[in-house]
Amino acid sequence: MKILVLGAGGVGGYFGGRLLAAGVNVSFLVRPKRAEQLTRDGLTIISPCGDARLPARTILGNEVKPEYDLVILACKAYDLDNAMNAIAPALRENTWILPLLNGVCHMDALDHRFGLPRILGGSCQIITTLLPDGKIHHLQELHNMIIGARCEEQRSVIKAFAQTASNVNFVLRVSENVLHDLWLKFSFLTTLAGMTSLMRASIGDIMHSDDGAALMREIFDECVAVMQSEGYAAPSGWYDKTLNGLLNPDSPTTASMLRDIERHGVTEGDHIVGDMLRRAQKANIAAPILRVVYSHLQAYEARRRRERAS
Repeated sequence: MKILVLGAGGVGGYFGGRLLAAGVNVSFLVRPKRAEQLTRDGLTIISPCGDARLPARTILGNEVKPEYDLVILACKAYDLDNAMNAIAPALRENTWILPLLNGVCHMDALDHRFGLPRILGGSCQIITTLLPDGKIHHLQELHNMIIGARCEEQRSVIKAFAQTASNVNFVLRVSENVLHDLWLKFSFLTTLAGMTSLMRASIGDIMHSDDGAALMREIFDECVAVMQSEGYAAPSGWYDKTLNGLLNPDSPTTASMLRDIERHGVTEGDHIVGDMLRRAQKANIAAPILRVVYSHLQAYEARRRRERAS
């Protein structure tokens, strides 16, 4: 299987690098600066699951050809339009796309652009960051990729990818209801990203505030209510297990959205928190904490644009 990974950051670089280390034919579609960095230093992963430094094959936008079996889309949501334009020349009739983005609304955009039969279901559970020197820092042992067919004709490529990735150094799970898995992550991530960004603190730090636990529980309940309104039930035990993690007073966990804010970068606030809030409003679900979080993120983005302009 010949694979093109769009992006060599924390997600694309990590999973693409692990595939590369297992002998899979992987190329990375990147910008010139990242290509120069990877050519000079290699793809470097620092991880509690094992470090790696690998020679990486890079492709620039003007070099893309329709010669790939699978394209793994690992961009930030705010780059989705550019990413779709970038991968379009790589697609032949039987090329599949595996998106590993946060949230769910990107699926509609991909379906509209390329057609649902081409878009596989995909998600990942990992905490990484791209260091200033280009190294990928994997912060916890969690490194799961979830894939699944969204229609019958996708089952063969899901099976083929699972076989290709059978010896990789990450956990691959084939889901029988991948959209349900996407929604479970979306509900958790919106809560985590929303609260850690609003409070500018880790889960543990938030729990040491007077109302931290109550606010965390309230926003999680808002997200779960939206998920249920979309037709996806909370599996037995999932709610309590997930909430216990979100209320852990010893947890150092933050979301990548907070790390984006701390480096004064653009965030996925609209794609994650904004989308969840719009769905709540459409379903007439009261979501006061989501409203506060999204207003906070909008104000941050407005200030960021103003300060960059001046």
